Amino acid sequence: MPEKIAETAKTSEQVITASAPDTALVAEAGPAPAKARSLWSDAWHDLRRNPLFLISGVLILALIVISAWPGLFTSASPRDGDLANHFLQGPNWSHFFAADWLGYDGQGRSIYARVLYGARASILVGVGVTILVTVLGTFVGMIAGYFGGWLDNLLSRITDVFMGIPFMLGALVVLTSFEKRSVWVVILALAFLGWTQIARVARGSVITIKQADYVVAAKALGASTTRILTKHVLPNALAPIIVVATIALGGYIAAEATLSFLGVGLAEPTVSWGVDVSSGREQLRNAPHVLIIPSVMVSVTVLSFLMFGDAVRNALDPKLR
Repeated sequence: MPEKIAETAKTSEQVITASAPDTALVAEAGPAPAKARSLWSDAWHDLRRNPLFLISGVLILALIVISAWPGLFTSASPRDGDLANHFLQGPNWSHFFAADWLGYDGQGRSIYARVLYGARASILVGVGVTILVTVLGTFVGMIAGYFGGWLDNLLSRITDVFMGIPFMLGALVVLTSFEKRSVWVVILALAFLGWTQIARVARGSVITIKQADYVVAAKALGASTTRILTKHVLPNALAPIIVVATIALGGYIAAEATLSFLGVGLAEPTVSWGVDVSSGREQLRNAPHVLIIPSVMVSVTVLSFLMFGDAVRNALDPKLR
């Protein structure tokens, strides 16, 4: 009898051992798979490891700080000049970040101070135009792409008309009709002509998204058109719109400088890089630094935003991964 009890206990122990999970196998299986990242988190993960994004981001951040608080970097005035002592004086490279560091222009004004204060107008024009064209173009593209039919045809033909107007030529015609051209006049003029590209991009994205299952399900559940557009369509159509907007921002800064150089953009007493380039062309032979320094600032700024937009495009476009 004791032998049968021992044999039964041994058998039960074997059954329990066989039925218990093998911890070694569980350990070898590894942890549970990580939760899949969304498009935005995946893009941010890639951007943080992209040197192009980091370099351009630092430059853009520095430009924003300079344009917002130029008085932190110099005590010199960008408008006050001293013709008797500083007429076309060359740069003094030994005095870093001083008023005479980059020399003086034909009015005896500090070029260093004008470069710092000129960033405000250029950055403001670029950011302001980008915001306006993004809002207007996204709205037109969403309405045209979502509703389709005669409304899509009408908005598409209006977009085609504006796209047929050369951007710089149209800006020249619009701005020459204003006697006083402030920063906001330049922003409205450029935004009036520059929304068409984003409208096309938004329309194409919405046409694709409105056929998705989650949009069809929202319609079947009785969701309103406004809710579908704001909660389902717009968030999923933003990626290509943001890419186009970030790349275009640098172009708007270059457009403002070009228009100011031609004499139909910003003008004195507004402090702008384009204004300084326009006035510096008269002194190109005698004092080339008056023209070269603001031109370099325009180039660096435009290049920074183009690099930033290119990095964002690579992160958000799955075809480029």
